[in-house]
Amino acid sequence: MIDLSSLKPSEGVISPAIYSDRDLYQLELERVFGQCWLFLAHESQLPKTGSFVQTYMGEDPVLVVRQKNGAIKAFLNQCRHRGMRICRSDEGTRKAFVCSYHGWAYNLAGDLVDVPQESRAYRKNLEKSRWGATKVPRIVNYKGLIFGTWSEEAPEFIDYLGRMAFYLDPILDRFDIEFVPGASKWVIDCNWKFAAEQFASDMYHTATTHASAGLAFFEDLETASSVSAPAGEGRQFTENGHGSGAWWLPSYGHTVVFGPAVSAWQVSIRDKVFERVGEERALKVFASHNTVFPNFSWLGQGHTMRVWHPRGPEQMEVWAWTFVPKEAPEDVRDAYRKTTQYTFSPAGVYETDDGENWPEIQTVLRGWKARQTAFNMQMGMGFEERNAYGLPGVTNDVLSETAARGFYQRWHDLMVGKRWTEIVEADKERQGE
Repeated sequence: MIDLSSLKPSEGVISPAIYSDRDLYQLELERVFGQCWLFLAHESQLPKTGSFVQTYMGEDPVLVVRQKNGAIKAFLNQCRHRGMRICRSDEGTRKAFVCSYHGWAYNLAGDLVDVPQESRAYRKNLEKSRWGATKVPRIVNYKGLIFGTWSEEAPEFIDYLGRMAFYLDPILDRFDIEFVPGASKWVIDCNWKFAAEQFASDMYHTATTHASAGLAFFEDLETASSVSAPAGEGRQFTENGHGSGAWWLPSYGHTVVFGPAVSAWQVSIRDKVFERVGEERALKVFASHNTVFPNFSWLGQGHTMRVWHPRGPEQMEVWAWTFVPKEAPEDVRDAYRKTTQYTFSPAGVYETDDGENWPEIQTVLRGWKARQTAFNMQMGMGFEERNAYGLPGVTNDVLSETAARGFYQRWHDLMVGKRWTEIVEADKERQGE
């Protein structure tokens, strides 16, 4: 395994070996995915008692379930008898969960409630209360987004999120959202960090990577260029490993991407949006790319939220959802759904560009020399500002790699085994607080 102490993300240099080292990946599952808050579901996916979705925390399968009292709980989808998945369905509604191997049954909270032929097989000596599914100890519902963590030491979620809430809240507050039923899921042969970092920090790639996609979408060079690489002001933010970048909009509502129905509806609710989130924030946040560390990302203008599930050091599974406003007319909701599928789905004109870049990098990293050749992420270094342009925290020009450095700094702190108290204090010092 590579020497983690030699990595210095704050200096803008990264070792490519972090994307392919297998021993390091196993440590990552423990120290990153085992210690951080991870996105599990949106409450609209769990509409009634017994509603559930199966997801992952790292590579651990978990069931997220609506309880009889309306609360949401999550537990490891692993039978305590021989380790079979308790439930093999992706989603649905259940009164209980029964393992298909030997029939052990669990209630909605993951407690073991029934064992076939218990009196004969265990002579009444089985203490079922000891053999429930492993519970996710901490769950939070943040404005409809459900997060969980295995860690008892991680900061409270609101502190973990920090000033990233400034960028997430307008997406959740401008109108009530819900997920379109069903997730798009696909596998990409690359390390999960390529995607999480790009959504945190990288607006730089759009003009080159997405140039042909823009032309395919708009069939007009001027319009394609204005969407892929807008000329104008934009900022990038970093804190706690999270990152956000956005081009500032000249006006709110008009969109060439989603079509006239969406534009008209957005204009009609503009005053309400300004009242809910503020005019300045509405114009500075929505045309954005974002990652909540480690692997939950969204595109404000793309109406997609997704998780980059790790599947070994050289593969990830992408789970993506389209989010739509509950209050919008059906034709507007349908336009959001169709356009998001056309742009940021497994076959989307923009998504496939990224899905070509990342595996190509991973292929190059099969080489011995390639894994020893450091990567440069020094763009914008030394030009960071604090509390500038009405934005909280550390920001820089949108064409910078400030958030990438922040992402890898948080990753590095966790990977070298720092405790959360140490990380929080180091963050305050780096942010000048």
